[in-house]
Amino acid sequence: MTELAFTAQNMTKTFPGVTALSDVALTLEQGSIHALLGENGAGKSTLIKVMTGVYRPDSGEMRLGGNPFAPHNTRDAIAQGIGVVHQERNLIPRFSIAENIFLEKLSPHPLSRIDYPVLYQDARQWLEMLEIDADPATPVDQLSVAKMQLVEIAKALSLNSRILLLDEPTASLTPHETDTLFGILRRLRDEGVSLIFVSHKLEEVQEICDQVTVLRDGVNACQSRPLDGLDRQSIVRLMIGRSEQIPDWSDRDRTGNRLALELEDITTELGHMKVSFKVHEGEIVGLYGLVGAGRSELAKALLGKYKITRGVVKLGGEPVQIQGVADAVGRHGIGYVSEDRKSEGLILIHSVLENVGMTVWRRLASWFGLLGRGQVRLRTEPFIKKLDVRTPSLEQYVGNLSGGNQQKVSVAKWLAAEVKILIVDEPSVGIDIKTKAYLHQLIRELSDSGTALILITSDMPEMIALADRIVVMNDYQLMGEITNTRVYKDMSERIMDLIQRDALSVPSVEPVE
Repeated sequence: MTELAFTAQNMTKTFPGVTALSDVALTLEQGSIHALLGENGAGKSTLIKVMTGVYRPDSGEMRLGGNPFAPHNTRDAIAQGIGVVHQERNLIPRFSIAENIFLEKLSPHPLSRIDYPVLYQDARQWLEMLEIDADPATPVDQLSVAKMQLVEIAKALSLNSRILLLDEPTASLTPHETDTLFGILRRLRDEGVSLIFVSHKLEEVQEICDQVTVLRDGVNACQSRPLDGLDRQSIVRLMIGRSEQIPDWSDRDRTGNRLALELEDITTELGHMKVSFKVHEGEIVGLYGLVGAGRSELAKALLGKYKITRGVVKLGGEPVQIQGVADAVGRHGIGYVSEDRKSEGLILIHSVLENVGMTVWRRLASWFGLLGRGQVRLRTEPFIKKLDVRTPSLEQYVGNLSGGNQQKVSVAKWLAAEVKILIVDEPSVGIDIKTKAYLHQLIRELSDSGTALILITSDMPEMIALADRIVVMNDYQLMGEITNTRVYKDMSERIMDLIQRDALSVPSVEPVE
């Protein structure tokens, strides 16, 4: 008989106006990788927070290794062998990598001094295991989003947990980093560690997981069954109640449209050199590259956050000098959906309505600067409904929403702003299948209405599904440009060939048909 690492029965948890969990059950076998799936708002994060002592359940029973388990707080859960990698990073920005990894055990005694040479040495083994190329003394706020995620994973692994919960651990990782992580997870499983794996990337779930529990609207759609015999469409039907709807988007050519944006030999203070490409009205141009290629940094330089030292930016064929983010948005109609919604995309202590409406306040205000909430609601509510933001009300603080619903709010505010050029940076991080399909359809609708879009994504299938042309970057340089045929095997091979080219041998960037 298989030994059980953890069981939960009849778990119920309610919040004002919302039943997050209703009689939910989960059985985790010893030495297994168990998928926990569901749409945003289905109750996955709530169940994880109950298991880790963040929330106390209203009713139900949990057992850890056969013994009753009811953690009073997160430290109690950690002490009993429960580790977690949260979707939203829980790192202290000004602390070093090593300090963040060993935050729970910086020194043998609370009053003893920290032995930093030993701390850094201990941290290196985890950095080497996860192939993180960084000094352990580096403050984490100097790291890329992907490296922060890897530090979060190292932090959880360092606790030597018997049960490890991973909430969207690969959301910001490259394929290579994901392969490295999966190798570590398999090794942990083989050593007897039990893992719960939460992801919206079903191809990853099918690759690495043994069993699956599916939640839908806070109840079990499927409880702890083997993944064998479940294909992708079967899993999707359990998650959303119907089959996945994949739109048939035929090839199209927008290069005959009026130019919306043109970069000519752009050099930035960050290290970009002679970057040149064009985006036409109604066109979706993808920027693809491995994490650290300089794509998001280029977008932020275009918005005025970083200095462009040479080259010309043209909007509608006319040279412009963008003075800052407010100038980019207010005067030039350029929007940016950030990959880091928590620190750049949203104000977590403000309401859903305020976050979505902030991009239209100036436009809707009267001559005297007066602005009615009814006006803002009328303008923004259609986008909130279209993205199916799960919230008790529009007055709910964004910080109280799930990570996926926060991402929907981040996208909705730019849809409401009706910008002329929209940069979308990792749009589907933490987004469930149904919302991802809605989001892709919205991106196409924006394109059809004439909006020029720059798409930055590390999700190769997403890039090939959406982009009309794909500009490939590596090490802050453009390696080439490809017209998208939407034939996945062909496009993925050509993109990776460009990434692996020697940057010094690239004299210029020309479209490849």
